Amino acid sequence: MSAEKESGKTAGQEYTIKFIPSQGGDTRTIRISGSILKYGIASLLAGALLFVGAFSYAVYSTMANKSGSAEIEDLRQVNAIQQEQLLQLAKKANALQEDMNQLKKLEEDIRRLSGAQPVQDNNSGNGDKQGEAGNHNGQGGPINKPTVQNVSDTLSLVEQGLAIRRQSLTALKEELSQRQQALGLPGISLPGGTTPAIWPARGVVSSPYGLRWNGSDFHPGIDIANDMGTPIIATADGVVRVAGWNDGGYGNMVDIDHGNGIMTRYGHAMQVAVVAGQQVHRGQVIAYMGSTGFSTGPHVHYEVRINGQAVNPSAYLH
Repeated sequence: MSAEKESGKTAGQEYTIKFIPSQGGDTRTIRISGSILKYGIASLLAGALLFVGAFSYAVYSTMANKSGSAEIEDLRQVNAIQQEQLLQLAKKANALQEDMNQLKKLEEDIRRLSGAQPVQDNNSGNGDKQGEAGNHNGQGGPINKPTVQNVSDTLSLVEQGLAIRRQSLTALKEELSQRQQALGLPGISLPGGTTPAIWPARGVVSSPYGLRWNGSDFHPGIDIANDMGTPIIATADGVVRVAGWNDGGYGNMVDIDHGNGIMTRYGHAMQVAVVAGQQVHRGQVIAYMGSTGFSTGPHVHYEVRINGQAVNPSAYLH
């Protein structure tokens, strides 16, 4: 193959390309003007540049997609680990909360059996404080999604509450032990007996047995007044016949059958701690002082009945 350069006065530069077979044959000739050759070369260069750019972009896109996929997979793995950590922490927190609830119930049972004051809710006001703060219940604050850190903090608070509850139970046991030693008693309850022989609660007699209010009313028992929640105890061994609400003005009431026709009644309780049919012993807490039914303030209405007839309880108070 050979190329020859020719010139003409009017046609300008031309390029001749000849194709000569190696083993003979016809020779072929192609003539190309200089301008067409320049455009051809320029087109080849532009095409080459476009190809190189497209290839480079394809390689970059492929690498970027691979890198993005790897980052997404890493994020998914990290998120899965955090979710598992949150789940385990939440389970542990719930278990600790359940333990604390059981300890709280145990403490309440011990207080009920021992005659100690019931636990007061720190979130509820009383007296003047109730009037000042009890009517305000505003709440607010930002809402955040749970994280490992704040769930861990919550878990720490639950553990602290559990420790405080254990300390409270330990102190209560010590208190009971000191009471028993002071009274010389082997157990929580006072010595048994089916005849009423002790006061049903601590307090002052606010209304005695008999006529009152200038003779306009007969009072079949005595009223002993004290703070709300003061323990009320059985004055003798017996079986609970009534434990609950009474529509006759007694409010929350407990009746105990002591046998031999002897029955005692305890009215206006805030809370009853026994059930009908339950065997109780002298000194056992059966209710907590309140002001339910026909009442003007916290007290216990105490009656002693012989064969259904109310008698003066003063003979049975020692």
